[in-house]
Formats: sequence, C-alpha cells, structure tokens
Amino acid sequence: MRIFVTGASGWIGSAVVPELMRAGHHVVALARSDASASALANAGVEVERGDLADLETLAKLAASSDGVIHLAFRHESMRSPEGFAAAIDADRKAIDALGRALEGSGRPLVIASGTPAVPGQVATERDEPASAGPAAGRAANATATVALANRGVRSSVVRLPRSVHGAGDLHGFVPRMIATARQTGVSGYVGDGSSRWPAVHVVDAARLFRMAIENAPAGAVLHAVGDAGVPTREMAAAIGRRLNLAAAPVPPEHFGFPLGTILATDQPASGAATTQLLGWLPSELGLIEDIESGHYFEVTAGSRPASPTRR
Repeated sequence: MRIFVTGASGWIGSAVVPELMRAGHHVVALARSDASASALANAGVEVERGDLADLETLAKLAASSDGVIHLAFRHESMRSPEGFAAAIDADRKAIDALGRALEGSGRPLVIASGTPAVPGQVATERDEPASAGPAAGRAANATATVALANRGVRSSVVRLPRSVHGAGDLHGFVPRMIATARQTGVSGYVGDGSSRWPAVHVVDAARLFRMAIENAPAGAVLHAVGDAGVPTREMAAAIGRRLNLAAAPVPPEHFGFPLGTILATDQPASGAATTQLLGWLPSELGLIEDIESGHYFEVTAGSRPASPTRR
C-alpha cells in the first residue's frame, strides 16, 4: 500500500514508519522542517513538505494514497488550556480535509486519540469518550472520524494510553515527571497515588497502527493498551529509586497543566476487544520495567530521539 502518514517524524510516527516499511508498504510523509525532511528521506520515505495547516496539501496527498495514518498533533501547544484548544481545532480541520479526500473510496483512515477515563471502571473500546473537560474536543474529533465510516471511508481510531513509552521518549509525561522530580527534589504523585495509568510500549503501538490500516473494519475503535493500569505512586517510586529521591504526595499544581490533572484521575483501560478483533498482543517492556531500565535518565537536553527497536 501507498500510505500517507502525518506526524511521521514525531514520537509515535518514528515507530510507525519503520513498522510500515518492514511490512512492505510505501510511506509518504509530510514534513514541516528541513531536518525532518532530511531524516525521513534518508530512511527511504517519500517526503512532501507541508504543515498540518496546509489543508489542500493534506487532501491532495490523501487522495493519491491507498490509506492515511494521521498522527500529527500540536503537542507543543498543550502547556495551556488555550493552546490545547487551538491544537484540537487544527486537528479537527485536518481530519475533515482527509475525510473529504477519501469519501466514498473505501480506503482506510486511521487516527490517534486517547483512551477515556470512565469513573470506577476499566475503560473498554465500547466506552464513549469524555463529553466535558480538557480532552473533550479531541474525543469529539475521534467520534467524527468513526462517523466517516458512514461516508464510505474505512475509518478507525487507535486510542493511546497516557504513557506511550520507550527509548527516545523525550517529551512525554514520564520525562516531565522526571524533570519535575529533578527540579523539586521530590518524586511526586497526586493524592494517595492510587490513580491508575494505562500504558503501552511505542513499538507495540506502532504494530497496532499497521494492523489497523491493513485490516481494521470501518468504524473500529481500538485500544493500544499494554499495562491496563499502573498506580501513579508506583511510577513515582520507580523514578525516585533511579534519582535517589523520596516519593511523596504533592498537589496537582506541582506538575502544571495538564499533567497534574491527569495524574489525579483514575483511568485504567483494557485492550481485550482489540486483541479479539485483530489478534494484536503487546510483547514489549511494561511501563515500570521500562522506567527501571534506565534510558529515561540518560537523555540530555537537545538529544535526538533514538529509533525504537524490538527486543
């Protein structure tokens, strides 16, 4: 397949692209910088210059592809509610452009979203995403993607957990927890630390994106969940052991937006239905094992992400 990938040089994309190429697919990637374009071209990817805001370019590349994986998201805007809202709006416009280009073709569109938090329950693929709160807009974008199945698009959504971890993760929530611990001298968790985070290794997540674009039925909602729910105090304790710091409770404000609020929310999730539907099974390191492996504590400012590899 000729597969158009947005966000190909990002954290998830850096694992998805080689996964697709190993399976024999031809990857076309959108690159907004010279550095990203050069790195992708050197990896054997067909590169088109452009940005998420270039809706005409998005539509053109989608129309000339056999399928699209949409991973691009303006994560750098997530440090404030206003920035997060703007990133969600840009994502909505991109999904609309991609969907219109694929309408009536039966070709696949796979996007990334997040697993929902369901109070008192383990979230499954059948659970509806949040209709209120900071993540509601992104959940609405995922719902709109699923609805494209009614317009002749083989659309599917891969919901990612709070931590997509692995060697080369420089900007996710785990690195932010580590940076905050170093800055404050305490490895913090919110409340009593019983709130649970789902997690997945980036290589396992990449494999699910590849399986989704190859075989997911129209309108499918998939969960890329390896660890169903890791208590946040266990994450803080693992970080504390590596930094020789005590793990202790802190207020949500200790971490800033949006991490403090996320750490305070119990949000375990299951991927059992995804396994049943596609046969996907995670096989890489779990979150605590990955933290304890040490790579999160070896990166320095300005380091480039390492290419994820299978064990």
